[in-house]
Amino acid sequence: MPTEIVAIERRRKYHWPDSQLNFWLIVMIAGAGLELGVFAYFMTVQQQMALGVPWLFPYMVTVGALTLAFIIMILFLIANRMLLPGIVMLGSFILFVLWITGLIETAIIDFGPTNVNANCGSYVMGTPSTGVSVDTLAWLALINICKFLEELWPK
Repeated sequence: MPTEIVAIERRRKYHWPDSQLNFWLIVMIAGAGLELGVFAYFMTVQQQMALGVPWLFPYMVTVGALTLAFIIMILFLIANRMLLPGIVMLGSFILFVLWITGLIETAIIDFGPTNVNANCGSYVMGTPSTGVSVDTLAWLALINICKFLEELWPK
């Protein structure tokens, strides 16, 4: 007599606290969007001025894009009730290491030997330009760059 073996597959489902997960997702989306927007703008300005683009700008744009891709994957796994804590912890750790690398390099550029932050304070913030002229247009572009740097490094 043949015996029949029945295998039952059980998927383990985790209950995620809604408010905590939503807060984490919103913070991650805001950070990735800020990262993408600011550094993509910096790349555009560098290319428009016919200057070389430092490696940091495309690196941070890539980290922002990877963060958004990770969030989309997380949302897909949430929708299918398959999100495991290990996926979130491993992905978050990898993205954190990539982000902190860019943050350290940004700090070196802003406050290091070139001291972009001090140049913004003395050449841009202290000398407003008005009127219809190329100088005013240049000042507006520079003030935007300095404001973006303030977004990256709030005082």
